[in-house]
Amino acid sequence: MANRDRNASVPLDSASKAIIEQLQEDGRRPYAAIGKAVGLSEAAVRQRVQKLLDQGVMQIVAVTDPLTVGFTRQAMVGINVEGDIEAVADALAALDEVDYVVCTAGSFDLLAELVCEDDEHLLELINKRIRSLPGVRSTESFVYLKLRKQTYTWGTR
Repeated sequence: MANRDRNASVPLDSASKAIIEQLQEDGRRPYAAIGKAVGLSEAAVRQRVQKLLDQGVMQIVAVTDPLTVGFTRQAMVGINVEGDIEAVADALAALDEVDYVVCTAGSFDLLAELVCEDDEHLLELINKRIRSLPGVRSTESFVYLKLRKQTYTWGTR
């Protein structure tokens, strides 16, 4: 889904929405069980899931808790840019430690979420790699002290 044109809407019927919601509850749910829940055959569910993946509508991934796998520091960084915002967004998106980049309106041109091993890693990333990107004018960091909620089950509304 990275870099997908968010203006290119993919129409979803009620069956596709129901499949997505089933997978958001349990990404490993068998196609046969999904089919039973949404009123389609296993083969039809398999086809629809593949189409949704191919269209970039969804991804099926394992989501980890960064703390439990050795990444003890997370931060959101607000970035102000001179010149082409999208070029800086693309450069940020190419960094392994950056898991989220969004172009914004307001106080910052870009927001980027960083996942780092520790404070030293965060400092190196911001100071040496992000601030040195062409076009980056300023940054402001918001270090996460405690993550209270992170879900991916908001459905298809």
